[in-house]
Amino acid sequence: MSSPQNITHRRVLHIALPIVISNATVPILGAVDTGVVGQMGLAAPIGAVGIGAIILSGIYWVFVFLRMGTSGLTGQALGAGDDVEVKALLARALLIGGSIGALIILFQVPLIWGAFQISPASREIEALAKTYLQIRIFSAPAAIALLGVAGWLIAQERTRAVLLLQLWMNGTNIGLDLWFVLGLDWGVTGVAYATFIAEWSGLALGLYICRDGFSKAVWFSRGHVLNKERLRTMAALNGDIFIRSILVQAIFISFIFFSSSIGDVELAANQILMQFLYITGFALNGFAFAAEALVAQAVGAGARSKLRRSALLTSFWGMNCVCLLAVVFFVFGGMIIDVMTTAVDVRMTARVYLIYMVAAPIIGVGAWMFDGIFIGATRSADMRNMMIVSAIVYFSALYILMPIFGNHGLWAALLISLLARGVTLGFRYRALEAAVEPS
Repeated sequence: MSSPQNITHRRVLHIALPIVISNATVPILGAVDTGVVGQMGLAAPIGAVGIGAIILSGIYWVFVFLRMGTSGLTGQALGAGDDVEVKALLARALLIGGSIGALIILFQVPLIWGAFQISPASREIEALAKTYLQIRIFSAPAAIALLGVAGWLIAQERTRAVLLLQLWMNGTNIGLDLWFVLGLDWGVTGVAYATFIAEWSGLALGLYICRDGFSKAVWFSRGHVLNKERLRTMAALNGDIFIRSILVQAIFISFIFFSSSIGDVELAANQILMQFLYITGFALNGFAFAAEALVAQAVGAGARSKLRRSALLTSFWGMNCVCLLAVVFFVFGGMIIDVMTTAVDVRMTARVYLIYMVAAPIIGVGAWMFDGIFIGATRSADMRNMMIVSAIVYFSALYILMPIFGNHGLWAALLISLLARGVTLGFRYRALEAAVEPS
């Protein structure tokens, strides 16, 4: 481990680049899952795997606070030199993740039923999707515990280990997809079992990677792992991040709903353009995660100057990243749209609104980078409150702009919400710094 005193460009890139590469592999798995069932020559299996994966991703996404909270608290414990608390946080993350996963298994029937009430499908697709879900849901404890493992590793700047985990799970999943579906002809069931095995084997690998965190003195001490004050702190932090994340999700879900009210072509075009935003998020997450780790360690060490340098260096690289993305989207955006769809009307419509995707990375960089900084500083109440303000700004802008400008107004409201997130958190940054003693 480097000490908090040596915050350099090289160190930032050492943390960020493995995350960027790891995120780049995520769409590949979805493409393979769809591709292998597509070889069956039927529409229903493709739809079933797609719906099933979206339902579980939505459920698991709710618990992303476990990664964020674990990352911030672990980094601060590390900066403070509290090795016992660093190890105790791994234990707590695994216990919480495993318990949440067990509850998901226990309540799977109403969860699956509720999901199909929200997003109904044909009887054939629902039957296949339920089969898929009833297999995959038994890996919920592994999938959610891995969020805690990832946060624990990121806090220690061990992002190459996070990349290794992602490559292992994706590689295992893809290999088993090909064997189970194309070789054994298991269809949708084969895709589900492939992911089930990949997630449990990923947790096993993650536990091996984190073996230095398994200290008997910590794991068998209730006073460390189940410390009431520490648990209350973790619960409050995770609760604030949960509220913030729900509001973020509400904005993006409402965007899709409002898109559908404009027209089918606009909905399709907006869905394609949203992929540009996802690409931006995947790229910026690397630098936001670097901010989490470095800021958390600086706060834990009580080093205000190191906190500021961490924020500046990670944001510098984040800004370079978004400027590059904006240029790529401007020059190659039309080609990317053409790859995503062959429908001429959707292509033409998407090009009309492509300018918003050129602007989005630059407008949204503050939102992503300040998220990382505030997570590292565990200023979750600020994140929650500023997200509430940003959501109000978004829906107000939507109410005013969409009736006048239609889809242009919808995109403007979304970009305004990203700007509001960055600006409001920016106003709270001075208080964040002031809470740390200068070194």
